[in-house]
Amino acid sequence: MKTLLATAISSALLLSGCSEPNVNADNKQQTTAQSISAQAQQATNPLLEKSTLQYETPDFAVIKDEHFLPAFNQGMAQQMAQVQDIINNTAPTTFENTIVALEQSGELLTRASSIFYNLAGSSSNPARRELQKELAPKLAAHRDNIFLNDALFKKVATLFEKTDSLALTAQETRLLDVYYKRFVRSGAQLNDEQKQQIRDINSSLSTLTTQFSQNLLALSKSNVVIVKDQKELAGLSAGQIEQFANAATEAGHEGQYLIKITNTTRQPVLASLQNRDLREKVWRASSERALDGEFSNRDIVAQLVKLRAQKAKLLGYNSWAEFSLESQMAKKPQAVFDMFASMVPRLTQNVALEAADIQEKINASAEQFELKPWDWLYYAEQVRQDKYNLDEKAVKEYFEFNRVLEDGVFFTMNRLYGITFKPRNDLPVYHPDVKAYEVFDANGESLAIFFADYFAREGKRGGAWMSSFVKQSGLHGQKPVVVNVMNIQKGAKGEPTLISYDETTTMFHELGHGLHGMLSKVKYPTLSGTSVSRDFVEFPSTFEEDWAMHPEVIANYAKHYQTSEPIPDELLEKVIKSRSFNQGFDTLEYVSAALLDMEWHSLPADAPLQDIEKFEQDVLTKHGVNVPFVPPRYKSAFFSHSMGGGYSAGYYAYMWSEILAADAFAYVQEQGGLKRELGDKYRKEILEVGNSRDLMESFKAFRGQEPDTSALLKRRGLTATVE
Repeated sequence: MKTLLATAISSALLLSGCSEPNVNADNKQQTTAQSISAQAQQATNPLLEKSTLQYETPDFAVIKDEHFLPAFNQGMAQQMAQVQDIINNTAPTTFENTIVALEQSGELLTRASSIFYNLAGSSSNPARRELQKELAPKLAAHRDNIFLNDALFKKVATLFEKTDSLALTAQETRLLDVYYKRFVRSGAQLNDEQKQQIRDINSSLSTLTTQFSQNLLALSKSNVVIVKDQKELAGLSAGQIEQFANAATEAGHEGQYLIKITNTTRQPVLASLQNRDLREKVWRASSERALDGEFSNRDIVAQLVKLRAQKAKLLGYNSWAEFSLESQMAKKPQAVFDMFASMVPRLTQNVALEAADIQEKINASAEQFELKPWDWLYYAEQVRQDKYNLDEKAVKEYFEFNRVLEDGVFFTMNRLYGITFKPRNDLPVYHPDVKAYEVFDANGESLAIFFADYFAREGKRGGAWMSSFVKQSGLHGQKPVVVNVMNIQKGAKGEPTLISYDETTTMFHELGHGLHGMLSKVKYPTLSGTSVSRDFVEFPSTFEEDWAMHPEVIANYAKHYQTSEPIPDELLEKVIKSRSFNQGFDTLEYVSAALLDMEWHSLPADAPLQDIEKFEQDVLTKHGVNVPFVPPRYKSAFFSHSMGGGYSAGYYAYMWSEILAADAFAYVQEQGGLKRELGDKYRKEILEVGNSRDLMESFKAFRGQEPDTSALLKRRGLTATVE
């Protein structure tokens, strides 16, 4: 799944940091010593001042790991002092001296957080992992010190109660509402005993989610499959075999082959491996990871969902899912269950048809075995070749990475929004594979800095995402500095990087997130860019995906990497037709994972700790999706979206957002397709406004009506009928 946002810095981090500062400063000598020390740090720590590079782009050439902890410590102290100033202000409470003052607080903490957590996700190392562990409970405590503060909440509540008489703008009203609800949902209305319970739970949750994620990062290095005999790799290309050989050499296994495990249950290499025993070994390394051993997440999962349920109960909700969805477009868990229930009959019918074709292929091969999950991709690829005579390796020859990026993704964004991407080789980057660009509007105005970090490497978590080093803010006069991150395997040394069509659409997807951040035109940072609900944030990114196959776009970039000849019409037609192939499998594995996430977080606070494997089976059976050869895209022990943080009770959001995206894209095609006027309308009504107004109102302002689900079914090729 195109993850976006799995470790992105959310708007909540604007008001998060470490624990309360030491406020006793009666000793004058101590104060003087601290002042001298602070001045010395200021002179040597680049994080303590705004970067002098364009748009406050981080100066990665001078930032070192030892700079982060002092910056966090000083940042938390600074923000707590600013919050205390708001509380101590004896003037009548106003929007300016309370809400705007909160928006302006924590500048240093925000800067340190955005840089550190971006690097921790894309370029982790032992020092950064240790600092993550140390910071996790402190950040949680600092946030609680703000949002559980009685005196501060009274000021916010006073303003909220007289909203109608304050003569606020629509954006100011939205911001006040967001802040008030954030305080209430944090527990500001609880008594002191309950607040302490919330603090304790938040501390435990921050520690556990950090450990969960770090266990998976550790496993990305140790949980690999070593192959001794090259014959076992039959079916792979020479380039793939060379990559596995190089990976083995780098890991100290000279003369062998190392297969790394990607972040989903499904492993792409299974589509090519002829050796069934090796397929099973690879699949089990994926499916059974993090269940046992030093990096087990088995107990962490059970504890996480228990703690979240307990927190929800303290806040007056029956479950974490009920609490989480209240602030989303879906509103209630039942709406999500109903959405999936309406799809399951059609899905399972499609899967049954696909499985029958695969089993027939197995039987025709003279092998006598029943279809298993490690067989699906291998034989599905053969079925696809039978149906479409499509050679994936031949297709990749028309999808060379640089051409896809420049003549595909950047070309499309220029046609739709008038923007251009110009390399900025003078800007420092945090890894040699990262490339910097400056983004310009059609009138020549500079809009943003964009970092492209597309290639896999050790220390980078799995998946793909967008994040910001600097958020757009009219209040602070800040233009955005945005990064897209993926895990594309680079070509062998001296060879071009050829990518799959799925990786191509992911590049379009992630820049959709990127544009949501870079084209934002909102005054208040809490409301800018991607600071929207989880079930809306994937809409702008998914909307961009289908442009990858638009005739005018693909004609511009799908050219043979050696001859520059355009992709033949016959091959292109096969690629287009094959898009709907295997959609039963693709959709069911996603739906199964989303149901797991929602059911985990629908458990009440008094439910006993669960055995995660039994729980998974019970949930899949309950919803009629327990299909052995189509396992969930993520299982609980490595389900980072759900257990690692951001998307707990929110993995459904991809499908919810896809409904919006499919409907919007279909509307654009009806209106003429790749037209600047349509792009400008979409930019104005969706990309520029962030969370500054009701999200459905933004959708309707662009589309003219609420979304229809028919475009989604057509997009996924789910055309089977249920009798």
